[in-house]
Amino acid sequence: MDAALDKQWVVVNFSPGTSMSTALHVRAACSHITNTPAMALPAKHSVINIMYGVRYDTTNSSPANVSQLQECLQKFPSVDGVDPESAADEGS
Repeated sequence: MDAALDKQWVVVNFSPGTSMSTALHVRAACSHITNTPAMALPAKHSVINIMYGVRYDTTNSSPANVSQLQECLQKFPSVDGVDPESAADEGS
């Protein structure tokens, strides 16, 4: 399989009205999880781009790493949840 199709990540969903600074704080606070780095933010740092641009690369993460990430994110009331994504899902 093509390596690009193996790419996996999670997208963080924030509650309506979450500020950009709060989203950035959450991103930084949970970026310490082994094998689950925060992905680069969109070049333009608008509220919309940040709100929908907080993602973590889970390609090399174990199930335990993903669980740790979810536990970290759940500590923040502004986080509504996460959506797992993969490159294989795009375009379908």
